[in-house]
Amino acid sequence: MSSPRFVVAVPFRTDYYTNYARILERAGWLRTCLLWTRNGFPGVPAERHQLLPALGLLSYASAKTLPPYPAESFRFALHPLFDAWAAGKVRPGDHVISSYGYANACFRKARRHGGKTFLDGGNSHPEHFWDLLTEEHKRWDCPYPPIAPFQHRRAMKMMEDVDYVLSPSGFVTQSFLDRGFTQDQILPVFYPVDLSKFKPATEERPKDRPFTVINTGGLSLRKGTPYLLEAFRLIRKRIPDARFLLTDSPTDSIKPILARYSDLPIEWAAYLPEDKLGERLRTADLFVLPSLEEGLVRTALQAIATGLPCILTPNTGANDYIVPGANGSIVPIRDAAAIADEACAWWERIQQGHKVDTTGFAERLSLDRLTEVLTAHLAPFAD
Repeated sequence: MSSPRFVVAVPFRTDYYTNYARILERAGWLRTCLLWTRNGFPGVPAERHQLLPALGLLSYASAKTLPPYPAESFRFALHPLFDAWAAGKVRPGDHVISSYGYANACFRKARRHGGKTFLDGGNSHPEHFWDLLTEEHKRWDCPYPPIAPFQHRRAMKMMEDVDYVLSPSGFVTQSFLDRGFTQDQILPVFYPVDLSKFKPATEERPKDRPFTVINTGGLSLRKGTPYLLEAFRLIRKRIPDARFLLTDSPTDSIKPILARYSDLPIEWAAYLPEDKLGERLRTADLFVLPSLEEGLVRTALQAIATGLPCILTPNTGANDYIVPGANGSIVPIRDAAAIADEACAWWERIQQGHKVDTTGFAERLSLDRLTEVLTAHLAPFAD
């Protein structure tokens, strides 16, 4: 039997890392998880964890007391401390899974002692990320850089010690291939969707419901919010009773721009748990996300699973799942007019009774399938 050799070294928990840890544990390949949270990954035994909650507490305190950008920058400043602690837990022969700038020393140590390193590609290559979003921030006279420059430098430095990229989308893959990585270094994965919560409505669409457009993600320059808002304005000129549903989660980068669209009839909601989020999606007709940069945006996958057509850009990752005219449309980045045109075309289809066929979608995005995919990728390194 293979000895446990994999280490998951990330400061905090997300569904992505939780899935990786659970899959490795079930395969018998997980040695330990290194986090700065008080609790480990749910579904993974406590003895598989080593925790440094003091750093997590500092990060939490900054999030509660500082504006978003300074709080994020403070959290990034804690990463080297986490990394130094985590590197001390890495043993010769360990393979390490982490992400951008979290575990540079862990990656170096693993490679020096015969292990391999696996980067979770939750965003595009850091050079691509930085260049694209720096241009966007300049376009909107945003005083903040896309992320703290020192975090960008850490992420770039980490690329020197990446053996493999766990890539969730063609967009991420291409950004690495364009920067010298080989196809053999790309291990395609995806982020599952809880299909018990995100499923189509069972009742017919109310005939008296106005055309309803929804976006359930955050609002920022990275997510193309200025083009989303301008598209809303253009849609209203052609469909005067259209309504718009957004999540009240603007970053500092977008707040000044958001104020320019205070005339729009936007119905706001706080971040919702997944069961409530599924309900909200089922009250809408169309999902729109014109992001400039995403690894694989799960909000769009949730919308497709709920039976909504989606208008996305090629930079969302979820565009890999779009069949134009059947379950959505792909528009260029920074193109509000194209969004509005496609939205109005979808309204005509919806009025004519078009429904998104979600048959087979569950199989493509299930945790069972990710388990098969990830174990197949990692099995050669488990012995």
